Amino acid sequence: MGPLRWTVWDEQSGEHQTNVQEQPQIHSLLELPAEAARRGYQAVEVCHFHFPSTEPDYLAQVKLAFREAGLSLDTLLLDYGDITSASSRRTDADVEYIRNWIDIAALCGAKQIRVVAGEAAPSDEAAIFASANSLSELSAYGRTVGVTVVTENFKALTSTGASCKKLLDAWGEQARTITDFGNFHGPLKYEEIALTTPQSVSVHVKPQYDTNGYPDEAELRKCLDTVSEAGFNGAFVLIYDGPGDMWEGLDRVKRIAADYISA
Repeated sequence: MGPLRWTVWDEQSGEHQTNVQEQPQIHSLLELPAEAARRGYQAVEVCHFHFPSTEPDYLAQVKLAFREAGLSLDTLLLDYGDITSASSRRTDADVEYIRNWIDIAALCGAKQIRVVAGEAAPSDEAAIFASANSLSELSAYGRTVGVTVVTENFKALTSTGASCKKLLDAWGEQARTITDFGNFHGPLKYEEIALTTPQSVSVHVKPQYDTNGYPDEAELRKCLDTVSEAGFNGAFVLIYDGPGDMWEGLDRVKRIAADYISA
């Protein structure tokens, strides 16, 4: 997908900056929908750092590319934002930044946008309730432009099942999340997956890999069994970030997940 455009907060200037990480481009964002459709996918998720432009004309091209491919842009994954920062200057700027990306999601045809709940400690109850309040306001704004706001067990605040559940309960009836198999760790991992599944719009099927990029099938099936037994009825999003060809890596994950997706 070419260079990655990471958003960072510059404390000194009080502004957002972009750091570009160079990497090869095999497919452009405009080419991705047709390629994914050709390979049998029904939808994709795209990270915000994959967008080379956020100008309205370009976003219209992205929307058209997905429409012509017959593919859904399921979720725009916004990888930046700390709405629990101790700095009100930053939280105000980040909330405004997120609102802008909600508008971008609407223009490019994304069904929903994933917003980071925050980087405060998962034991910080004040931060959990502050995050829930901001997410509630952001989701209300999203509804005005036809984009659903969701969060994920991603970054510190939602790194435990308990903090996720507390956040979702405080957020209320509009609360939606993504459960990523790779973001819970430790002996409670499967209990935490089951705890967040009822409010999950999708699961990120992210395996543990060996050095050659082959998934631990038994472990991945345990994750998939967990969400199946919890009554999951959402999207299975295949994740591969190991070595070698990305499409081949995804095929290895797909082979395992297919038993659950077709059920």
